[in-house]
Amino acid sequence: MTPTSLTPPPDYFQYWNPEIETMSRPELEALQLEKLKIAVTWALRTPFYRERLPKAGINSAEDIKTLADLKRIPFTAKHDLREAFPYGLLSVPKEEVIRLHASSGTTGTPTTIYFNREDIKKWTGYVARCIYGTGCNKADVFQNMITYGLFTGGLGFHAGGEEVGMLVIPSGAGNTTRQFRLMQDFGTTVVHATPSFLLHVESIMRSEGVSRDSICLKRAFAGAEPYSEDTRRRIEDLLKIDVYNSYGLSEMNGPGVAFECQAKNGLHLWEDGYIGEIINPDTLEPVKDGETGELVLTCLCREATPILRYRTRDLSSFYTEPCVCGRTHRRLRRITGRTDDMLIINGVNIFPSQIEEVIMAMGEVGNNYLIVVEKEGVLDRLTVKVEVGPDIFMDDSRPLNALRDKIRKTIQASITINPRVELHESGALPISEGKAKRVQDSRPKDV
Repeated sequence: MTPTSLTPPPDYFQYWNPEIETMSRPELEALQLEKLKIAVTWALRTPFYRERLPKAGINSAEDIKTLADLKRIPFTAKHDLREAFPYGLLSVPKEEVIRLHASSGTTGTPTTIYFNREDIKKWTGYVARCIYGTGCNKADVFQNMITYGLFTGGLGFHAGGEEVGMLVIPSGAGNTTRQFRLMQDFGTTVVHATPSFLLHVESIMRSEGVSRDSICLKRAFAGAEPYSEDTRRRIEDLLKIDVYNSYGLSEMNGPGVAFECQAKNGLHLWEDGYIGEIINPDTLEPVKDGETGELVLTCLCREATPILRYRTRDLSSFYTEPCVCGRTHRRLRRITGRTDDMLIINGVNIFPSQIEEVIMAMGEVGNNYLIVVEKEGVLDRLTVKVEVGPDIFMDDSRPLNALRDKIRKTIQASITINPRVELHESGALPISEGKAKRVQDSRPKDV
């Protein structure tokens, strides 16, 4: 059921904490101000912010008079977290820390987030709020098909599912055949996975002859990588389930930052835990209401690692109208990409999501694709490799040529770049069991 196309009954929507989720905007902003002062107090206990905030004229929480004072705080970026490694952003004694999560990047230096017991409790509550808000309850069986360990998605969703009261199966990522067996044996009704892995699941179901009637799936939570609305619809159509968009990042705990409700029309940013801003990534100034820009987040719900005005690099915008579910927390539009994911090809700015939207809207293509960027002489060359659907025969050149031409022209109309298009049999392109690697850029790094 997609209630945005209907008029849902008044009791359709589930609230984990109705008092918080539906409080008035003035009450919510007053709560944010109170929590921001507390966050600043914790931040001033860290070596990093103890040096940075006084330079901005903030020496104590008393210097924060209104929410507008948030803009006096300098932005925090990923390189700041790496430079502060390992303990520059820790605000409590190590004896009070009960867990850490970390993510690494191309530099090899991880960004590390610490949690005390209260932090874990709060984080779990936000994830439970997300899960319950999609219609789940303790009668559900939840299979968590995401990587466990230092990655926040595994343990974050695991704890949230247990808080809701669901039976949680910590299956982890990969081993698709075993995932099916678990679904069949225990009657899994809800799964959490990357959208690319959910597409892979459907392909393996076909190849292994797994009947849709043999599994009880109703819902999936998809996150950890940007994906288009066409990809969501494809997964829903193929698996006959409701797919809910999830947003989180390790710097803000992980999952539980924003989530779709049963209306599936934007992600509610839980504003009692996070303050969200949308800025122009070039000028660093706020964009107008409803305009797309870079999401900046301030964490209000963590003591051990306070992070203020963090530049996520994720591109989104806020909806300006209220949600039909009755929640007052603002909604983010689907993340369309990252500022650092943008490809510049022969002077043209392109986001991989633009190409995905074209591909996933075509019923003739399969579930996997790869974007390849190379240097040919002085020019960039874009190649899009696409798997064909099961009804297309690779030994019949006429429909293949027609499909190749259709994909090329449609992509060119969207991004103005004329790409090469390669068609491949289903299963020929590499599958990632974690975050999908959709772009292969082999150009020299100084270009």
